[in-house]
Amino acid sequence: MLGFVPPLPQQPGRPPSAGHMIVCGDDALARRLAVELRYVYGERVTLLLPPGRDANSPETPLTQRGRAAALFGRMSAAMNRAGNGGGTTGGSGDTNAGVEAVRIMEAPEPSDDVLEEAGVDRAAALALVYDDDERNIRAALTARRLNPRLRLVIRLYNRKLGLHLEELLDQAAAVAMPGIDPALLDASTTVLSDADTAAPALAATALTGSSKIIQAEGLLLRAAERPPPRPGETADPGLCTLALLSSTTNDPAGAEGSDSSGDEAPQLLPDESAVAAATGRGTVVLEAVSRADPDRPATRMGGRGAPLSQVFSRRLRWSALGVAAAALALVIASVLTTEDSLLHSAYLTLLDLLGMNDPAEEGAPPARQIIQLLSGIAGLLLLPLLLAAVLEAFGTLRTASSLRRPPRGLSGHVVLLGLGKIGTRVLVRLRELDIPVVVVEEDPEARGIPLARSMHVPTVIGDVTQEGVLEAAKIRRARALLALTSIDTTNLEAALYARSVKPDLRVALRLYDDEFATAVYRTLRTAHPGALTRSRSVSHLAAPSFAVAMMGRQILGAVPVERKVMLFAALEVAGHPQLEGHTVEQAFRAGAWRVLAIDATPPADRTPDLAAMPPYNPDGDAVPPPSGLVWDLHPGYVLRATDRVVIAATRRGLAELLRRQRSVVPRQ
Repeated sequence: MLGFVPPLPQQPGRPPSAGHMIVCGDDALARRLAVELRYVYGERVTLLLPPGRDANSPETPLTQRGRAAALFGRMSAAMNRAGNGGGTTGGSGDTNAGVEAVRIMEAPEPSDDVLEEAGVDRAAALALVYDDDERNIRAALTARRLNPRLRLVIRLYNRKLGLHLEELLDQAAAVAMPGIDPALLDASTTVLSDADTAAPALAATALTGSSKIIQAEGLLLRAAERPPPRPGETADPGLCTLALLSSTTNDPAGAEGSDSSGDEAPQLLPDESAVAAATGRGTVVLEAVSRADPDRPATRMGGRGAPLSQVFSRRLRWSALGVAAAALALVIASVLTTEDSLLHSAYLTLLDLLGMNDPAEEGAPPARQIIQLLSGIAGLLLLPLLLAAVLEAFGTLRTASSLRRPPRGLSGHVVLLGLGKIGTRVLVRLRELDIPVVVVEEDPEARGIPLARSMHVPTVIGDVTQEGVLEAAKIRRARALLALTSIDTTNLEAALYARSVKPDLRVALRLYDDEFATAVYRTLRTAHPGALTRSRSVSHLAAPSFAVAMMGRQILGAVPVERKVMLFAALEVAGHPQLEGHTVEQAFRAGAWRVLAIDATPPADRTPDLAAMPPYNPDGDAVPPPSGLVWDLHPGYVLRATDRVVIAATRRGLAELLRRQRSVVPRQ
C-alpha cells in the first residue's frame, strides 16, 4: 500500500527521520519534484512551501499547501489504481511500501530556524527550487553551513553564476570533510536550470518530424517520431525502438497519452514482440548517432554587422543600380561614337554626370553633345538618390538598437510567444538550429528582449490576444506556434486563434495545470485532427532531472513521449546488480531500461560529465577527441563493474536502478 497522504492541517511537530530529502520552492516545480521523489523513488520527503496562494496562479482558490496536497492525492490514487492492476515494474514490488507520506511545511523564507525544523542537519539532500535565484543562493549557503555533508540541488537561471556557486559550495564541503571521495564531492552540489532542461524538448516540437536530440560526449542521439507504416510497408526500427505511441494517436477522440490512459497509453522501451504486435501505432526510434558541433554562439538572423539589405531599402538599391547601368551605357556609347579611349570616355561621362562644367565645344561632334545632354539628365537623377541614401542610412543608424520587424517575404518560421525564462532559452535553442523565429512579447522590458535585439530576431511588441498581433508575426505562413507565456489562458487563446487562421498549424502550449492541459490537448486534437498538437509542462519536463540530481546522479536529457517522459542517463555498472554480470540482452528490461552504449574509455581518463563538449574553436583547427562511447553493442557482451553505460529508462525504471539503501550510517 502507498503511504497515506495527510490531510490539509499541519502535522504537529513530528521530527523527520535521518536520511530524508527536503524540497523548498514556491511553484509547480517544487510540488512536482516532491511527487517524483515520493511516488517514483519512494523517498521520505519534506516539502517547504510559502504560505498563501501561488504567485504564478493567483486565480486559483487553493493555497500552496492545498495545491500540493491535492496533487499528492491525485498521484496516490493513480498509483493505487496502477498497483491494483498489477502494473509494477519488473515485479520488484511497490517502491513506496513502508514509506511515510510527504510532510508539508509552510514558511515565508528558508531561514536557519526553518531549515533546522525541516531536519536539514539529518537530511540526505536538499533541493532549492525557488523562482528567485537570490533566495536559492542564500538558502544554499545557509544549508551548507548547517550540514557540510548535505547534497545540494539548486535551481538557477544564471548559468555562469551557477558554475561559480557550485565550485564555491564544493570547496566548502571539501574543507569540512577532508579526504572526501572526489566522486562524492562532484555530486555534493548540482546547479540546474529548469529552463535549460525543458528548452530542447519545447524547441523540438517546432521541428518537422518531431525529432528530439540528446547530447553525450560530443555526440548527438536523435530520437525521431515516426507515423505508423501504411498497409504493406515495414516500419524502419532505426538503431532501436524507444517507444510505441498510443494506439489512439490518430484517433481524435482517443486517449491523451498520459499514465492514466491504460492500455491505450504509449509504451516506453518495448521489447521486440511488443513492437511486432503493435500494428498501426507510431514509434519513437533512435534514428542516428552523429558528432555534435561544439557549443557555438547562436547565429543571428540578420548577420553580425549591418549589410546593405538592412541599411538601404530594396527600392533604393534598385534605383542606384539603374543609375549605374545608365552611366555604363553612356560610357559605352561615348567609346563607340567618338572613338575615344575607354578611360577618357568614362572620365568625361562622370564629369557630365556630376556637372563639372566641361561643356562640349562648338567643334565637337554631335554625338558627343548628345551624350553630354543625356549625362546631365542622369546626373539630375543622382542628386535625389544620394539624398535618399543619406536619410535611410541615418534612420538605420538611429534604429540600430531597436527591434526588427518581420520581413515581408518571411515564411516557414516559428512564432514564439513570450520571452521570459523559458521563452528566452527556447529562442536560443531554435536559433542554434538555424530555424527562423518571430517573437511576440507584450512587455518591451522582458528578460529576453535584449537577446532578441542582439540576435536580430524579428519581434512584435503587443498583446497576443489583441487582433492583428499574430498577423503581424506572419502566422499564416508560419510552420509552428510555441505559446510559452506564463498564463495558461493566454496560451490557449493564442493557439485557438492561430488554428482559426491556419488549421494545419503545429501548436505547442505551455500549460501549468495537468488536468487543464489534458482537456486542452484532447479538445484541440478533436477539432483539428490533421494538425499536430502538443501540451507541455515545464515542471513535468524538468522534475526528473532535479530528482536524479537529488539521488547523486545526472541525466543527459529527457524526451517527452506524448505526456510521458523518457530519461537518458550515464551510470556506473558497479553497484547495480540488475546490470553487473549480465549481458546487454539480459540487462534489458522492457518498460524500465535499455543499455544503449558503453563507455570504453579507461576509468582514469573518463569525462565526469558526458553531456559536456570541448570548447568552441572559432578557427576550426582543433580536431575533437574521439568518443569512447560504443553504440554498436553485441547482445552477448557481459557488463563489468568497471563499465560505464548510457541507458534509456522510464522514470520508475531509473528510480529502481538508483534506489538507495534506507539504512543510514551514523555520522562520527
